[in-house]
Amino acid sequence: MSRTATVERKTNETRVRATIELDGTGRGHIETGIGFLDHMLMQIATHGLVDLELKAEGDIHVDFHHTVEDVGIALGQALLKALGDKSGIARFGEATVPMDESLAQVVLDFSGRSHLTYEDGLGGGKVGQVDVELFREFFEALVRNALMTLHVRVLAGANSHHVIEAIFKAFARALRTAIEDDPRRAGIPSSKGNL
Repeated sequence: MSRTATVERKTNETRVRATIELDGTGRGHIETGIGFLDHMLMQIATHGLVDLELKAEGDIHVDFHHTVEDVGIALGQALLKALGDKSGIARFGEATVPMDESLAQVVLDFSGRSHLTYEDGLGGGKVGQVDVELFREFFEALVRNALMTLHVRVLAGANSHHVIEAIFKAFARALRTAIEDDPRRAGIPSSKGNL
């Protein structure tokens, strides 16, 4: 059974189309108009071993906020749709990933409940033209729409680019673990019988 989903989101501010194949090989084709965001989304494909096609057009002449948030919404919805009833998945994922001086830890659970704890330690600033605070907004939107619990902690880091890239790589590795088939699991990984 193919674990693939496509989501389209259209507002007065943005148009986003996201397609994800959970059992992919790490291929990605991403165009958001925001170069650093494209680079980070490519980390999800590459290190999560999912195939990701994502195209976004937004009012980036005003601000990057709407586009970044709506990409998170569309990607979260696509993840949730592709997972179906979550039968047979590992459900939980955890990864700690270095990027030079930076070290990020991500722990996630496809629990059916949305929660984000996000501690990047950056306190503001920009990477290129992107406000670093927008990456928290991205993950907040993704978590809300994928109905997942996500904890992000940066354990070390001085360079904002490295910190954010370590977060995305750790998220990708944790995602890969959580969505993989558990060969010993026949049904839904919950004592409640429903996620």
